[in-house]
Amino acid sequence: MPQSQLLHPEAAIGTVHLKVKSLQTSLPFYRDVIGFNLIKQEGNIAELTTDGSHVLLILEESDQFHSLTTRSVSGLYHFAILVPDRLSLGLVLRNLAQNKIPVGQGDHLVSEALYLSDPDGNGIEIYADRPRDTWKKDEQGEYIMTTDPVDIDGLLAASEGAQWNGLPSATRIGHVHFHVGDLIQGKAFYCGVLGFEVVAHLGGEALFISAGGYHHHIGLNTWAGKGAPAAPDNAVGLRHFTITLPNMNELDTVVSRIVDADVPFERQPNSVSFRDPFGIGIKLVVQP
Repeated sequence: MPQSQLLHPEAAIGTVHLKVKSLQTSLPFYRDVIGFNLIKQEGNIAELTTDGSHVLLILEESDQFHSLTTRSVSGLYHFAILVPDRLSLGLVLRNLAQNKIPVGQGDHLVSEALYLSDPDGNGIEIYADRPRDTWKKDEQGEYIMTTDPVDIDGLLAASEGAQWNGLPSATRIGHVHFHVGDLIQGKAFYCGVLGFEVVAHLGGEALFISAGGYHHHIGLNTWAGKGAPAAPDNAVGLRHFTITLPNMNELDTVVSRIVDADVPFERQPNSVSFRDPFGIGIKLVVQP
């Protein structure tokens, strides 16, 4: 892809907006178990932060939202919370264990990750990156990522004697990962229209894409089945996620490609909202 069509290297994932059945249940989970702080709550909407100013997670409650009766739909596989270092990840693990939360784990070479679900079944990854200069590539120039066991003892040792005070202020949303109906269509949209680059494949089942050489900002997989339909609007799960851009020129450049691709969108002064081919909500936002 020509450099002029690539997304700006400072593009990143900003905020994840989730639909939940009960704030009374979800807020204590995301505050006490995960470690966010509530920054604002109005009616059925709660905004969560780690630094007191940047909203990383929005929870939207409705008694009309229901759990999925099938997982064979496109939509959220997990959203991933990036903590700044291994010590922080060790403290997260200790807190999850203290709260008796079932946890999966994976050493992906580029990162170490913990996996769990929220009360509505939304997938969550909490991870720490290894130094970028240790990330290895294969002969095709793609990042080598595996799913090996995490050194749990080492992770706990790294946080020995440290105090859990919630997620560190430098925490951010590192990436999002989706079930989609077709990887070729997904690549055409996220790379051809939005301007991400492919950085890794997992056979013909998963695709990882990023801006600026990151190991991935977005993961796409067909594990819910090829041709998986969009999730119903009244199902719990993702309302939308945001991609932050550094300036208006970059936003206008991406919008021009969206227009050329005949993708319906809504334009706001500093943002644009639309859906991908699988019904997943996306909002491009200029970082203030």
